[in-house]
Amino acid sequence: MKTLKTLTAATLASLVAPAAYAEGIDAKVNEAFAAATGPFVSFIFAPLPGTTSFPWIVLWLVVAASVFTVYFGAVQFRFFSHAIRLVKGDYSDPNDAGEVSHFQALTTALSGTVGLGNIAGVAVAVGIGGPGATFWMILAGLLGMASKFTECTLGVKYRNEYEDGTVSGGPMYYISKGFRELGLPGGKALAVLFSIFCILGAFGGGNMFQANQAHAQITGIVGDYPGWITGVIFAGIVFAVIVGGIKSIANVTEKIVPLMGILYVGAALIILIVNYDKIGWAFGQIFAGAFTGLGVAGGMVGALIQGFKRAAFSNEAGVGSAAIAHSAVKTKEPITEGFVSLLEPLIDTVVICTMTALVIVISQQLMIDEATGQYMLNEAGSAIATIDGNTGVALTSAAFGSSISWFPYVLAIAVILFAFSTMISWSYYGLKAWTYLFGEGKLPELVFKLLFCVFIVIGAAASLGPVIDFSDAAIFAMAVVNIFALYFLMKLVRKELNSYATRLESGEIKSFAH
Repeated sequence: MKTLKTLTAATLASLVAPAAYAEGIDAKVNEAFAAATGPFVSFIFAPLPGTTSFPWIVLWLVVAASVFTVYFGAVQFRFFSHAIRLVKGDYSDPNDAGEVSHFQALTTALSGTVGLGNIAGVAVAVGIGGPGATFWMILAGLLGMASKFTECTLGVKYRNEYEDGTVSGGPMYYISKGFRELGLPGGKALAVLFSIFCILGAFGGGNMFQANQAHAQITGIVGDYPGWITGVIFAGIVFAVIVGGIKSIANVTEKIVPLMGILYVGAALIILIVNYDKIGWAFGQIFAGAFTGLGVAGGMVGALIQGFKRAAFSNEAGVGSAAIAHSAVKTKEPITEGFVSLLEPLIDTVVICTMTALVIVISQQLMIDEATGQYMLNEAGSAIATIDGNTGVALTSAAFGSSISWFPYVLAIAVILFAFSTMISWSYYGLKAWTYLFGEGKLPELVFKLLFCVFIVIGAAASLGPVIDFSDAAIFAMAVVNIFALYFLMKLVRKELNSYATRLESGEIKSFAH
């Protein structure tokens, strides 16, 4: 028995030692990577002078959205009904150049933005800023519609159309071509910089983070198991979709996005119906909290900061990513895709994020002092105290589960679908940035797609905190380059808008609806 025990101990040691060694290496890699990239991450998410938690990048996005809203005369409201008709296909000419329909382009771009941020991110925003954060989130979402309109119009206007019917477009193309058309220097350098940030963001936030969170949700249902198994399964499914290009991706997203949207919003609506008597009270909390804070940390300013942050991080308006997907649309009128794209922040932020916030408020997971009617803060004083101390996705799950016990399983399925759809959309964004740098062709495309799938496995299997932080920073660095360029190019968009509006009013733009 002694020999057997010795052998067993030795065998266990031989199995544990490599795992411990691997964890040690992982920790060292994380530490080294954090040291190398920390200054860049800190710069992108640095707070404004005199504030403690309002990143300057959020103000950069919100100010741009406000400028575009004013400059284009509140285009998101004036042409809203026309945007709906375009998505329905009323003005779609089957002979137009491009690869996908208006609806497919919209769902592809939405699948890249609708994700964990709509579930976990909103819970963080409401948990810190209170219900009032929802009001400012909606306002920022409505303003962001103008940013999407601007960048996606340019995406189609300056796209490359090839003889085989494929197209390539996005900020890297409209920055380089638009600056050249206006006689401005630096367009090529800015386009290259944008492409680099886009590739880094695609591998990290658009890929590894999604795989990591999907694995966490699955293990929460079936129990713990190695992450590489989830990674391999996801990689195989993702590769099968993305190997066919944007048409294949669009064919999948036009089915998944409505499905996951209906699944998630439907679940939220059921909870709202069950608690219909609290809906008026919840909206009262949202409006009162927006201007008073209702006792949350930071008061009204805290609610505003959290709402604006959530909207900016959720719908990616101004980042430029959506312009890559919308560039593939079948149309000869660039402005039409600008109209279609302005629906994205509405769906992503105003509808889905607001649904999440309402469920959290109505479920009364946030603790209120009955004597004062103010929200109670946690021991650290940094966020609102919750019934079970939940934050993030756990808070959203508890809010859904408080009304119907099995709803957290529906939520888990939604998270997995969100992760998958985000990965396939960001694979296309990264691919177009990759081919801009390394040239069009089957070999460069295949290399990128294989690399993308390898990173899915890595993301699901490893703990890569600093890598994810860096990739998130890279995504918002895209916005720094993109918005800087949009300020120079927006006059070209207004020219397109005025021309189209005149022709639409005169009847020159004809509907193909039957």
